[in-house]
Amino acid sequence: MIPDTNAPFDGVYVATVCPMRPDFAIDEDALAAHLQDAMATPGMRGVLINGHAGENFMLSREEKRRVVAIAHATIGDRAVIVSGLNAEGSLEAQRHAADARDAGADALMVFPPFSWALSQDADMAVTHHRMIAEAAPGPLMLYQAGVRAGTMAYTHDALARLVQIPGVVGIKEGSWEAAAYEANRRLVKAVAPQVSVMASGDEHLLTCFVVGSEGSLVSLAVLVPDAIVGLERAVLAGDLERARGHHSVIQPLARAIYGTAPGGLATARLKCCLKMVGKLRHDVMRPPIGPLPDHEVAMLRSALTTAGLL
Repeated sequence: MIPDTNAPFDGVYVATVCPMRPDFAIDEDALAAHLQDAMATPGMRGVLINGHAGENFMLSREEKRRVVAIAHATIGDRAVIVSGLNAEGSLEAQRHAADARDAGADALMVFPPFSWALSQDADMAVTHHRMIAEAAPGPLMLYQAGVRAGTMAYTHDALARLVQIPGVVGIKEGSWEAAAYEANRRLVKAVAPQVSVMASGDEHLLTCFVVGSEGSLVSLAVLVPDAIVGLERAVLAGDLERARGHHSVIQPLARAIYGTAPGGLATARLKCCLKMVGKLRHDVMRPPIGPLPDHEVAMLRSALTTAGLL
């Protein structure tokens, strides 16, 4: 549900995971409970489902649609539901976009196809997003990939053109580097000031919030929602001492889950943490990602203890 405010998409969103059963099927009951828990913290604006943390690259088209439908039925009356869209081809992306809109998504977040890490230019990026916007009109969000993601990360030229596409309302800014975040934010605010630029590098939230942000779409909010919301509120209030306190909870988890190589295990680590704190029954990932080795589990347990969750 999109609120009737001057800035309806600003705020903190939980980037949720997709619980799986031991047979690798989506655990729909666990997903509904996970979404309920995601919106239990006062001040939470909504959820990002079918994002990277939600394993959008592992789910079938019908499964992604089903995730949206469950979210709409479970929390659609009180949350802005943003559904990630990750497809290599623009024609397939159009079909996924229509599915998500029909199933109840309030906004779509378009992720750059993984093949763009090898080659991409501004014309390709603009064509891809315009075709999606034409096939499924409505609010659209962009994803700015990390500085180490090759050409998946948009150049300033591409970004300036993308934010001027009608319907674009926000960006999940995941440059994962504070200077790049600030440069991209300044660019967007110069050419499309109405577009929300939302800090999403879990390890750099404090820095990016201080630079300026219209909120965040962040997966650590599934573990420490009070700290994420509290950090944003403290920075907005100019209370840096309180902000540093929230940062001290967020940082050990961000470093363990996202700042430790290999980065491809981030969602597996997140699920493992959720299981250890009693928020998930299973931490199953689909192959080729298997159960985490003992040393990974020990590292995560230590981070959870440092953060005060165990």
